[in-house]
Amino acid sequence: MERAFTPLDCLLPTGNLKFCLLILNQSFDKGHFHCLWSKAALRACADGGANCLYHITEGSQDSFLPDYISGDFDSIQPEVKEYYKVKGCELIETMDQDLTDFTKCLQILQKKIEKKGLQIDVIVALGGLGGRFDQTMASVETLFLARNITPFPVIVIQECSLIYLLQPGKHKLCVDTGLEGAWCGLIPIGNSCESVTTTGLKWNLTVNRCHITSHHMHQEKQLFPSTNQVLKFGTLVSTSNTYDDSKIVTVETDKPLLWTMAIKR
Repeated sequence: MERAFTPLDCLLPTGNLKFCLLILNQSFDKGHFHCLWSKAALRACADGGANCLYHITEGSQDSFLPDYISGDFDSIQPEVKEYYKVKGCELIETMDQDLTDFTKCLQILQKKIEKKGLQIDVIVALGGLGGRFDQTMASVETLFLARNITPFPVIVIQECSLIYLLQPGKHKLCVDTGLEGAWCGLIPIGNSCESVTTTGLKWNLTVNRCHITSHHMHQEKQLFPSTNQVLKFGTLVSTSNTYDDSKIVTVETDKPLLWTMAIKR
């Protein structure tokens, strides 16, 4: 069955997607924050994500109280923790060091969604793609773990980037919100993808050939013959791609495949 999804619908004031918001411990700008916050069915912070929320809402913190804050609390600033505690926000300490605060916060979020009977379409994580590279990779790892935590798709947004893990099968991505930036990509992290086909991209992966751009090599297009359509590091990774004029991207993959795209600022 083809899965249809509009990744940037959550950033539209008139968007139709229902979602929960999870704020991570990396700074983000106010560009999309207010829209996400106002539309979210439930709002949570993963440990130091509370610091980011506290400082970005300086002067109006009382109007931006999360439903809960979870983590091992090694990142949240003492004064921030005390502020939200006094305001009645739920503080949930999670000491498991084998999982990141993002993953643990997602586990709690899913339980609260079930308990409250929330009808949502997606979980949006804000932050997680900037700063330290190891933390960025930890965000990607959480997307893989999320398959066994929640039935809802999880997207991660920060500034001008979005990532979303495509599960094996057929996907229809609508890219017609007007918020899409110029670039997009398909990254085979965690495994090789032995069979990938796409439509709607300027350089599609097709049955008989793969196309990829490489601006660093000052080439407009490179052609890679590939009978098995393998996407993997050391063979082919589709980066610096862009869209055709169809406003719809379809992807069929045999393994989990990371979709990334630009967001206009």
